[in-house]
Amino acid sequence: MDVQATITAPFNYRRWMPYWAVLRTDMRQTLRSWVYRLWVVVTILAAGGFLLYRFGVHREAGIAQPAAVHTSDLLRAIALGSLALIVILSVSSISSERGTLADSVLSRGISRYQYFLAKWHARTLVIVTTFAAMAFAMLGLFHFLLTDDLTFGGCLAAVVTISALLAAVVAAGVAVGSLSNSTVVGITALWIFLYGSGLLMALLPYSLPTPEKVLARLPYVLQGEYDLNTLTDWVFGGIVTAIGLAIVGMLGFSRKDV
Repeated sequence: MDVQATITAPFNYRRWMPYWAVLRTDMRQTLRSWVYRLWVVVTILAAGGFLLYRFGVHREAGIAQPAAVHTSDLLRAIALGSLALIVILSVSSISSERGTLADSVLSRGISRYQYFLAKWHARTLVIVTTFAAMAFAMLGLFHFLLTDDLTFGGCLAAVVTISALLAAVVAAGVAVGSLSNSTVVGITALWIFLYGSGLLMALLPYSLPTPEKVLARLPYVLQGEYDLNTLTDWVFGGIVTAIGLAIVGMLGFSRKDV
């Protein structure tokens, strides 16, 4: 009598295992990319030079250097100045891998939804975490070297506020990159979208929070003078915007030829 052989799988298949694999791989690739390293190096050098200059003026000339004002200027400059490299990092997450994307998706190694989510989450985690780490480091240095007018709650609120803005930009970049056939085309389309959105927001009523208005109030936020409800609405709006853009990109990517 033949005995039926029992085949045991070497491991238990987990549905989201491909997602975690792509997430970890993309995070490592992002940390090793020259665009990411250029962003970190340029930001550190610019912030260090600005801090040394302000500290020198404070020591030699004896002029009071309020940390909140100069820190807000530096944070705003870093956030806006980093947009160019952040746009490249976010758009290239999917558009630069068209050659291997077809093999991964068509072989059913990973679904399109998992692939998009992994890329979006990886780029958002790396960019937002890196910015937050650099921002808190700069805030700590300004706190000890210049006039102490910073509050912990204000610093946390300022970093979270800018991080919500960057998260929305990253989501827009990944969405545009997933729908474009070329990284250059995706970067151009994203810049047009960002400039167009900025012009439209400038026409909104003054009572509504816009990126320009929120960034202009950073000195008061760092000093602890802020409305928690307003900042909460801003952060919630940034998260909702990021999720909405990601959903649009994911739905379009699921129907696009690879």
